[in-house]
Amino acid sequence: MSRVFGGCRALMAAAKAAAKGAAADSPNPRRSAAAAAKEKTATTRSTGILKVVPVSPAMRSFLGVPEISRTEAIKKIWEYIKLNDLQNPANKREINCDAKLKAIFDGRDKVGMLEIARLLSPHFIKTN
Repeated sequence: MSRVFGGCRALMAAAKAAAKGAAADSPNPRRSAAAAAKEKTATTRSTGILKVVPVSPAMRSFLGVPEISRTEAIKKIWEYIKLNDLQNPANKREINCDAKLKAIFDGRDKVGMLEIARLLSPHFIKTN
């Protein structure tokens, strides 16, 4: 910017203030209103794995909520696994299930981390 205004402090201060004001009004001045609306709907979208659906009684007792999205459920299960140090130290991809996890993982003692989503699928009640 200093090359544009030739180093004049007064002009530079005005240019910086204008740029700061424009940045505060919108994060990207070149973005159209349609793009902003599309971004807003993408973050608040409630379809697919982001859709909040009712869960089974076993999952309800584990999570403490009657309905949740699949992504949030998996996040909470991973928080529980990390909090209680249930990952196998020798093989981090393997989870050693305690009594609470066995209730939602079909009574299995060990579960692979890639199996979690598949084992949780029956706990989400399908709605039309």
